[in-house]
Amino acid sequence: MTDITKIEPLLAAGDIAGAAAIAEQAIGEGTRTPMLLNLAAWRREEDGDFAGARDLLEQARLLAPGDPSIDTALGTVLRKEGRIDAAIAAFDAVLARHPGYAVAWLERGFAFDAANRFAPAADSFRQAAGLDPSLAPAFAGLAWIAAVQGNHMEVGDYADRALAIDPFDATAHSAIAQSEIEQGLADTAASRLRSLLGRSDLPPTKRLIALGLLGDALDRLGATDEAFAAWQEANAVFLSLNARQYRDQPTHRTFVEHVHAQVGTLGPIKRRPALSTAGLPRRHVFLLGYPRSGTTLVENILASADDVDAIEEQPTFSDAAEAFLLDDHGLSRLADLDAASIEPFRRAYWARVSQAGVVPAGRVLVDMDPLKSIQLPLIANLFPDARIVIMQRDPRDVVWSCFRRSFAPSTATLEFTNIERIARHYSSTMELIEACRATMPITVHTVSHDRLVADFDTETAALCAFVGIEWSDRLREFSRTAQRRGVATASAPQVRRGLFNANGGWRRYSRYLEAAMPVLQPWIERFGYSP
Repeated sequence: MTDITKIEPLLAAGDIAGAAAIAEQAIGEGTRTPMLLNLAAWRREEDGDFAGARDLLEQARLLAPGDPSIDTALGTVLRKEGRIDAAIAAFDAVLARHPGYAVAWLERGFAFDAANRFAPAADSFRQAAGLDPSLAPAFAGLAWIAAVQGNHMEVGDYADRALAIDPFDATAHSAIAQSEIEQGLADTAASRLRSLLGRSDLPPTKRLIALGLLGDALDRLGATDEAFAAWQEANAVFLSLNARQYRDQPTHRTFVEHVHAQVGTLGPIKRRPALSTAGLPRRHVFLLGYPRSGTTLVENILASADDVDAIEEQPTFSDAAEAFLLDDHGLSRLADLDAASIEPFRRAYWARVSQAGVVPAGRVLVDMDPLKSIQLPLIANLFPDARIVIMQRDPRDVVWSCFRRSFAPSTATLEFTNIERIARHYSSTMELIEACRATMPITVHTVSHDRLVADFDTETAALCAFVGIEWSDRLREFSRTAQRRGVATASAPQVRRGLFNANGGWRRYSRYLEAAMPVLQPWIERFGYSP
């Protein structure tokens, strides 16, 4: 029989993997205790087998109902599955019963951080650190949030506190490296990251972040081939971590093409005005395009105006999308609804806007999310009077930027792990946008990223006229707006730098884009970009 008394010393030494291996052996021999099941679930979770982890944790829950460590572990699995709201609810339930349980506060912080909701994430990390000052990941989490938001002084303070407890904390080292890259210390960051990546015990999730940052540092140093290799390896790790979770779902490009096929079968869309305008914004704007096309930049430009509220990549259409985008006849059903039947989906949208912390009554609401381009049929039906701004950028810059940036896992971001795959997804999305513009009664204004950075005042004046707000010098202060609001997208470092021209960055890596050029060339020509 396996000697399970060896588990406690291994845990005390921080060797969770070793403890989990013993737990697996003991369970295989028929011994089942909450601790053994919890450890075996951790192993499944690390391997990406979230269903297997949940099954073991549910067994542990039956043996020890109300155990905060097991309930917290279940919440962690939900977070890693991308079920963030369910995870937060699980942690809140634990904390309602055990408000002093620091690990639940820590995991709650990780859940909010995964949703790019940095304020409640930071609050949770502070609670965890206050309850257990020896909890290095809480200080490291605060350091990472500070790095993402560009607060370099805070990065050093929190990271130092984390590393004083655990000199090997990977999140703290990555936070420092992120800050060093932004401050022009790419050589120092690269050295730090290489040392971190040399550790054999570095978890894949931490390795993913470090590889992406190493690519950024090497790019700053002009080492393009090494940078590409780092990003390529990061994408391979991302795929290995997340492909299993989404293996039973169609690819996101398949989903985009499915929506496009439905659009082709629709007749004219009838207007169904809202039954009540109480509490609604005076102007409703959707800011769309494709990831890395400049939507975050324009969002913060518009948010610099006095009467504009902006929300960033929130699932405001999730109810309508589930009802009308998943099967072959959903959009036809939507088109047939009368005003009374469509109203619940409008109310669901506004409820999610409210959940994002925005009360838009009488103001201008900007709903920014590049992937809502795929939901243009929903916008046309639910909000026919909305103004739609579509960002446009050189397709080569867009595809290259998607390849080199880190994103939260989803079926969409799995497409960004290979340059040819990104190009095909981009092309399918552009085809859907063009079909919607040609067949639906939507009011659209296109903003060219190139023209915006070349002639800011002229382009933003035209944008303001379309949106219905007054132009002012405050729009030039968008980087301050971004710093004040916090930017949750992959574009945060770029937007904080202010206006600069990063277009054409793909040219240093052009040989890596050669296989994607046949797919991109029609869009390069259509949008008028030079060879």
